[in-house]
Amino acid sequence: MKSNKFSCKTRAETLEWITAIIDFLKPFSFLINAHVVNFFKDKQWEAVNEEWMSCLKDEKPENILLIPSGGVQDHWPASLKEFVHTLRSLSFPREQADLQAILADVDMVPLSTVLSQGMNLKKKHEVEVLSSVVSSVVKSVGAPTVVDVGAGQGYLAQVLSFQYKHSVVAIDSSSHHGKVTDARAARIKKHFAAQMRKSGSGNKCPDVPMTITCRVLSTEMLKALTDVHLEKDETDSSGSALNEEGQSRSQSSSDANRSCSLVLAGLHACGDLSVTMLRTFMECEEVKALVSIGCCYNLLSEKSSEDSCSKCGYPMSAGLRSLGFSLGKNARDLACQSAERWSSLGEDAGLQNFELHSFRAAFQMVLSKHYPEVLATSPSIGRQGKAFRRQQQRKSLETPAAVDTTRKDTVDKKPMRQTSLNSDMCSSFEKFCLSAFSRLNLEHPRDLDLNATWNEADAFTELIGPYWSIRAALGPVLETLILLDRLMFLQEQGDSIKVVMLPIFDPTISPRNVAIIARRL
Repeated sequence: MKSNKFSCKTRAETLEWITAIIDFLKPFSFLINAHVVNFFKDKQWEAVNEEWMSCLKDEKPENILLIPSGGVQDHWPASLKEFVHTLRSLSFPREQADLQAILADVDMVPLSTVLSQGMNLKKKHEVEVLSSVVSSVVKSVGAPTVVDVGAGQGYLAQVLSFQYKHSVVAIDSSSHHGKVTDARAARIKKHFAAQMRKSGSGNKCPDVPMTITCRVLSTEMLKALTDVHLEKDETDSSGSALNEEGQSRSQSSSDANRSCSLVLAGLHACGDLSVTMLRTFMECEEVKALVSIGCCYNLLSEKSSEDSCSKCGYPMSAGLRSLGFSLGKNARDLACQSAERWSSLGEDAGLQNFELHSFRAAFQMVLSKHYPEVLATSPSIGRQGKAFRRQQQRKSLETPAAVDTTRKDTVDKKPMRQTSLNSDMCSSFEKFCLSAFSRLNLEHPRDLDLNATWNEADAFTELIGPYWSIRAALGPVLETLILLDRLMFLQEQGDSIKVVMLPIFDPTISPRNVAIIARRL
C-alpha cells in the first residue's frame, strides 16, 4: 500500500510530512523510548491501550507480525486499525521502484559468477542494482571517478570497474578489507585478461579500483579525496592511506589544488558516514553527484541542544532542528527494524521470536534482583537467537507430536497450559540464563530459582508479542523521519541541487532500500 497523502518533491512538502510524523509520534514516546528487555520488570504492557492488548493476546502470531508492515484484521478495535493505517500512511513507500522508468540509461546487467563470487543473495542483489544506478548517475553528470565510501570488501567498486568500466576509489577504515579488496580485484583482473587474450581482443582490461584505508572522521577528510587522481597506467596501484589531516601521503602540497570530478557512492555506509557523504557533496564542488543508502541509525550522533548539533548525524536539516524533536538511542534502534522481513515469518518462527523476547525480558528480572550494578551498564548478552532457533527446529523434528500440541494450544488459547509444555519452557529459559551468565562472566547465584522467575513472567508472556509488534510498527515511520531530514537538508541548499529519494532494492531482501540520489545542476 503506497502513501498518497504525503509527498517530498519540494522542501515545503517534506517539512509538512516531517511535521505530521512528529505530531503523530509525540503521544507514543512511552513506546518509542521503551526497551523490550524491561517488559516484565517495568510492566510495560500496562501503558498500552488495554483494548488493544486484550484483543491481540488471542491473535495468531503470524497476524501480529503483520502489524509493522500495515496488516490488520477486521475484528480488531477501530482505534488499533487506525493506528496501524496512520503509521503506514506516514511511512515512505518501500516497494522497489521501476528504475528504468525513473532514471535515464539504467542498464541492469546480471553479475557474472566471477564478479559475484563470495556474495550472498542479499549482497548480490544490492550490488547488481546499485552498480547500475551509480553508473547511470556517473554518465549523466560526466564525472570520471566514483568514490565508494565504506567499500567493505570492494564488491561494488569492482563491479563498477570491471563491468561498467569506471575509474573507482574504494575507501574503507579496515586495512584487512583493503587487502581483501586488492587480492579479489587482482584475481578478477587476471580472469578478464585471460578472457581477452583468448578472444583476441588484446591485453588491455579495465583498471582495478584504487583502495585507500582511512577512517573518515570528518567532511574535510573525505573532501581530500578530490585530490586523488587515477592515471590510466596505474592499474596495479593499491592507493595509500590518508594521514591524520585527511591528505594522501602520496599527495604533495604543490598539487593540493588539483581536483577531479567525483561521484560519491555509499552502500549502507554506517551511521554518521552517510551524513558525512551528504555534507561533503554540499561543501565540495568537485563532487558532482551522490548516491547514498544509509543504515545503522543507532550509530548516528545526536545532540539535543541547537547550538551543538550543526555537525551531528541527526538532525541535519534546519527545518527539523527548528521543530526540536529529539530521538534518542532507543528510537534510532527502532528505526532499524525490518517490517517486511517480520511479515514473512510463519507461525513457528513468530512464536520462537516472541519466546526469545520473553526469555531476555525474564533474564532482565534476574539481573535486576541479583546484579543491579550490571543492569545499570545496559548489558548485552550477544545474539543467542539463531542458536535457540536451531535448537527449537531440531526439537520439532525429533518430537513432532509435541509441536502439534503446542500449535493446537496456541490456536485454541486454552487458559491452562500443559505441564510438559511449561516444563520445556522452564528448561529452555534455564539454558538461556546459563548462557547469558557465561557471556557476562557472572557466577550463577546460589539462591537463584529460575523456575520461580519464569513462572512469575509466564503469566504475561502472551502480551510480549503484541507489545513488541505495536512498538515495531513505529520503526518505519522513525526511519522515514531520518531519511526526510537528510532529503530536506539537500533541498534547503537551493535550486542548484536536484535530489530524489527512491526505494531501489527489494525490501524483503534488503530492508534498508531507500537511496538518496543528488546531482549538481
